[in-house]
Amino acid sequence: MSANGSSESGCKLEVRPSNNTCNLQQELSVTSSVISMTVGIFSNSLALFILVKSYTRARVKSKASFLLFASSLVVTDLLGHIINGSLVLFVYSSHRKWEKFDPHHIVCIIFGVCMVFFGLSPLFLGGAMAVERCIGVTRPIFHSTTLASHHMKRLLGLTWLLAALVAVLPVLLQRPYRVQSSRSWCFFQMEEPKDWLDVLLPLLFSLLGLLALLLSIVCNTLTSCTLLQARQSHKHHCRSTSHHIEMIGQLLVIMVVSCVCWGPLLFHIIMLSTRAKDKPASVNLLMVVRMATWNQILDPWVYILLRKAVLRKLFMLLNNCWGTNFHHLHRWQQSFLHSSMETSTSAAGPPACHCHGVPLRDTGIKAIS
Repeated sequence: MSANGSSESGCKLEVRPSNNTCNLQQELSVTSSVISMTVGIFSNSLALFILVKSYTRARVKSKASFLLFASSLVVTDLLGHIINGSLVLFVYSSHRKWEKFDPHHIVCIIFGVCMVFFGLSPLFLGGAMAVERCIGVTRPIFHSTTLASHHMKRLLGLTWLLAALVAVLPVLLQRPYRVQSSRSWCFFQMEEPKDWLDVLLPLLFSLLGLLALLLSIVCNTLTSCTLLQARQSHKHHCRSTSHHIEMIGQLLVIMVVSCVCWGPLLFHIIMLSTRAKDKPASVNLLMVVRMATWNQILDPWVYILLRKAVLRKLFMLLNNCWGTNFHHLHRWQQSFLHSSMETSTSAAGPPACHCHGVPLRDTGIKAIS
């Protein structure tokens, strides 16, 4: 979801080009859109290269499942920046004169569908990844024997299908997307809804997004508690939890980023949809949309930075800089790396960790490097 338009400050399209304030606002908005699009494409392309390289080396089934979802998330974010960013630049290049370049309302419908699809898909994928990891950690035998790779691919397809269905639902119900007040993007009918359908559609969008965030929070919390309990019960012979912890760490950061970036927009849409008709909006809608756009920029850096190879170099650098003051963290680093080496050298060894009496198999991924 990438939409960076001009601010809704009342600078209308009818203002003459000699108005320096409006021209400056439009130039800043175009520059912001270009920067956001460029950074998003670069970040997601780099993360995709790392994940695809790791996916080709994956030998453990659950590792491949996690990398499949992670790669799909990055691909979705990448396409969102390319498609939505291109639409924004096209609108600005046409001077936001929708009546001239879009007389049949086709571009606006495509724009709105893309905004909703590329907005909900990352949230749904984050929830699916959290559920998959929760099953892999709390029910490892069921995960390894029942959930095959084609099941993961079907779940991935259903996730995209649900997001696409919500995106095209306004078109199917003959409630097409509308040009927003900044005239730089299209979204649901948020101002002066005609009937209950105009209220229901944005509410459905927000409630599904919040449900995906809640599902991620519950599953990641349950998984983290299970891993901590297993590690405390087997402090000296826990060979497989280091990879789980790396993976859960990535999911937790993705969850926090999604909540911070998407929470204001989802709650703001609910408030706009349920407010009284004569009550003005208190928050700029475009501002919270821009916050949501940063989710697709920050997500790939989770996979780029939160890797054992990167963390190992960071610990070594801090150890060299701080010396003896870094002694306790250095000891943690040595035990962490020793656990990783044991896991990599014991491909067929017996499981060393147990969760609630069930062996915690090596269902985590290895270092993404």
